[in-house]
Amino acid sequence: MGGKAIDANEVFFDNYLIPVDSLIGAEGQGFKILLHGLNAERCLLAGEALGLGYLAFSRATKYAKERIVFGRAIGQNQAIQHALAAAYMNLEAAKLSKYHAAKLYDETSSSTASSSNETPSHISVGAACNSAKYLAAEAGYAACERAILVHGGMGYAQDFHVERYLRESWVPRLAPVSREMIFNFIGEKVLKLPKSY
Repeated sequence: MGGKAIDANEVFFDNYLIPVDSLIGAEGQGFKILLHGLNAERCLLAGEALGLGYLAFSRATKYAKERIVFGRAIGQNQAIQHALAAAYMNLEAAKLSKYHAAKLYDETSSSTASSSNETPSHISVGAACNSAKYLAAEAGYAACERAILVHGGMGYAQDFHVERYLRESWVPRLAPVSREMIFNFIGEKVLKLPKSY
């Protein structure tokens, strides 16, 4: 199911020595640096989700303009038009969130090696990147689902590709971090609620 949007592979480095002068950051701080780096991955996944969403949205909009039923395009019906308008606005809002998160990440990435991941700036970056990933994944999924619904029975057919986009849109919702773990991060780090897991 899915798996065409992004490829995953394993790489092994056995008995590979790294020179001391190639150390990134302070010794023993690698995991903290990695955690900040995962924020960039969340921005990347937000972009993937938005790409899928916009592609599905554009196909659905094109189909809504071209599919004639009872003498008029189905896009002339509010049930189709309003749902596509909502999908567009959700994609646009998620895109702005992604840009904001990427900007914050870029602004703090140069100081990552020497600072703690618990500083307010790193919490802000984590919140922005997690939020962008969540919002984009949900908006992308909703746009893909809407594309199938706009196509009706043809949305299930492989000829129109929108069924594949929906399958692909599950990846950003599940990985690299689940929606529930994003909620945990926001609840604990941003809202300052007790740890829930």
